[in-house]
Amino acid sequence: MTETKHNHIVRQGRLFPEIQWTEEQKTQWRRTLEEHYQRCKIIFERLQPELLKTHYKWFMAVEAESGDYFIDQNEEIVTQMCLQKYPNAIPFIFVINETGVAGRI
Repeated sequence: MTETKHNHIVRQGRLFPEIQWTEEQKTQWRRTLEEHYQRCKIIFERLQPELLKTHYKWFMAVEAESGDYFIDQNEEIVTQMCLQKYPNAIPFIFVINETGVAGRI
């Protein structure tokens, strides 16, 4: 008869325990992300009807500060294109379809 070995892994805790966000900081971060999304969404919705005809299911990276956008069939390439022109930007990625998102939850 074989005995079962128990491999108990001891968790070390947080990766960076010195970094602790307060609820106020978390709320501010969420608000900043939502504002960024809303700025990018305006650009996407303005271009969506035209792009649906020619680039259906392609990816679109939007840089909110400048209003520039980049389109490609590959999500990684469109992100690289945006980051190459705007290295410090946080691009928001949309899929060019009726909803702007890929997949379902």
